[in-house]
Amino acid sequence: MAAALAAAPYGPGPYGPQGRSAWLDIDWSERQRWVVVAGRPVDVCEIGPADGQPIVWIHGLSGGWQNWLENLPVFAAAGFRCIALDLPGFGHSPLPRERITISGYAAIVDELLQGLGIAAACIVGNSMGGFIAAELAIRVPERVERLVLVSAAGLSVEELRNDRAQALLERMDFIVTAYAGWFASKSDLVARRTRLRRAAFSFVAAYPEKLPAPLVAENLRGSGKPGFVHAVEALTTYPIRERLPEIACPTLIVWGARDHLVPVSDAYEFHRLIPDSRVVVYPQTGHVAMLERPIAFNALLQAFMAEEPNVDVVQPSVG
Repeated sequence: MAAALAAAPYGPGPYGPQGRSAWLDIDWSERQRWVVVAGRPVDVCEIGPADGQPIVWIHGLSGGWQNWLENLPVFAAAGFRCIALDLPGFGHSPLPRERITISGYAAIVDELLQGLGIAAACIVGNSMGGFIAAELAIRVPERVERLVLVSAAGLSVEELRNDRAQALLERMDFIVTAYAGWFASKSDLVARRTRLRRAAFSFVAAYPEKLPAPLVAENLRGSGKPGFVHAVEALTTYPIRERLPEIACPTLIVWGARDHLVPVSDAYEFHRLIPDSRVVVYPQTGHVAMLERPIAFNALLQAFMAEEPNVDVVQPSVG
């Protein structure tokens, strides 16, 4: 494990997991528990030593804590205390009492850490989770020692803040109800069949057919949850651009050059706006670099946790 973490942290490395993934041999039910936050139960997965340096992992839209399956065992084995959650309205966590908002989600993460006795942590967020992580770093800076944004939302969604946004949300509600729920209910079948796997997962991964079927199946189970449309509305109605320069902690920005959900240009805009930040863009990679390039991503994050490397901006490959 240590050798894998020490390998070239900045190159893309191979696509997808290599060999048998560690998460397949873990009884995850023993790692999960309910934690009451804001009066509602939140599904929390924790692995690693209780006295280890904490890393909090926040999933994206239509995701769950399983979005980090290729990362959690690696960092737990390296001595980190890893905490991943299902945001309210996703995974097994019920909808929050109040309307879903980005600031509300950040407050939930803050309260969760306070309840777990964690004063400060490295916060890692993908997509919507990156938006939430950035909001937390702005609102409660003492809680965030380091920030990692993986294809973070928050910038290009500004284009949806107009009069047609509601009509788009209504169409998305129909699509999620009609299709995403079916993919989730048939996740094992979909993941085993290459064509179905590509149809279901190509919106987030550059090469779904190269990812192991069990990994895709676990990630598809998060589709069609009740918080989806409400969270999309939250994403499109909460501006953050002007406040990003307030982020004072070291920030690592990781992107895929073939991200079709959040354009790679957003990576460089986050870098421009966040003072102490550095960018790594992986070629031939989509929206979920932590699953598509797990060896390289884990090595990069380990290096970032150990020190403050002077990482140059990596230009994306074309095609």
